[in-house]
This record gives sequence, structure tokens and C-alpha cells, in this order.
Amino acid sequence: MNKPMKHQRMGVVVIGQSPRPSIAAEIAAVLSPGMAVELRGALDGMSRAEIDAIPPMDGYDTLFTLLPDGDGVVISKKEVEKRAGQQLARLRNQGVAVTMLACTGKFPNLSAEGLAILPSAVLHHMVEAVLPKGRLGVFSPLPEQTALIGKKWQRDGVEVVGVTLRPGSGDDVVDAAARTMAMQLPDLVVMDCMSYTSANKALIRRNYAGPVILAIAAAARVVEELVS
Repeated sequence: MNKPMKHQRMGVVVIGQSPRPSIAAEIAAVLSPGMAVELRGALDGMSRAEIDAIPPMDGYDTLFTLLPDGDGVVISKKEVEKRAGQQLARLRNQGVAVTMLACTGKFPNLSAEGLAILPSAVLHHMVEAVLPKGRLGVFSPLPEQTALIGKKWQRDGVEVVGVTLRPGSGDDVVDAAARTMAMQLPDLVVMDCMSYTSANKALIRRNYAGPVILAIAAAARVVEELVS
């Protein structure tokens, strides 16, 4: 009989900077007790001026993240991809067996060696499994991202509708966004950003009775399955 592992460790790389206690708490809420979450930031060590100097080139290169002080910033995916890969490699070199990138964007040039969880792949395969056809509702942080959801989520038999909801918004803004989404009558809703929280999801469910997938919880549950 195999003995349970002691002091299991999970590495998380956020696309902004650490610490991000809300991200760590959302992940820890899904994991088994005793699992240590070691969080790093792709932009750790950078000044605010240096962060502001890496804006996106276009909508496809656009990422949104919250900084530790609560400020929201829009940054270049290409720049984040390079720095996030370095942080994932450092975690693996430090003996962390399972790592996760805390972003739902697609990173085609990111080297994900070992057990590296990319939430974009988790979400897409989950949605394909539970919604073979129908109407998919997607919450995105920025209007530029909402404008591109069709290219990201469209497939045969699936109609995609989107609503912009900036992470960190107040309850009244979340409620309004939820009502807007509910009026579009989706069969399934995806909260397509790792900065959305379980509290946001609870507010969405007050206005929309259908199933809702919270990205950060879905990705963390894959980790739990791998290490528990």
C-alpha cells in the first residue's frame, strides 16, 4: 500500500506580480489540506514603470491582471509568456512536481515541461465535453478580449455570446453584468479569467440559474486530481 506524500507542493505562476493572496486562497479552497501553494509572479522584480512599458501590441496580445496593490494593468502576452516560462522552470528546478499558470490565455510558445497545468486547455476540453452544442456565455475582463471570444471559443454547433466584466469590480457591477449575460440565455457560462473569484460566481448565480464554470476552480481541481 502506497503511503500518502508528506508536504505536497504546488507551484503557481500569476501573469502579474506576487503576492496574490486572493488567488492563493481560491486555489487552496479546492486542494486537500496540507497542500502548500508556492506562488510566483511573471513580473516579479519589475517596477511599475517597467510594467507600464510592456503594453499589448493588439487585441490578440492583450492580457489583464491585478497587481498586489489592487491596480488593474493591461500588458503584453508575448512579454508575459517569456517571463512566465522562466518562473515555471525555476519552480520545477526547486523540486515542485506540479505547476500551474494562473491565466486562461493561450500561450503557444510556452514550454510546459512536466506536470504543468494550462487553464486554457482545461477550460476548452471541459466546455467541449459538457456543451457539444448550444449557446456558450463567456465573461472576459476587457472589451478587446470580448471582441475576440468568437475566435477563441467558436466551434461547429456552438454560438458564443460575451459580456465584459473587469475583475475586482464591485458587487453592483457584477450584478449588472450577470443580468446582461442572463438576458442572452446561454446554456453554459465560463468565467474566462483566473482573477474571477468564487464570490463573483455566487453573484452570477443569483441572476443566472444555469451552470457556471469558474476558471481558477476548474484548473485547481485538475491539480487536486493529480496529487491527492
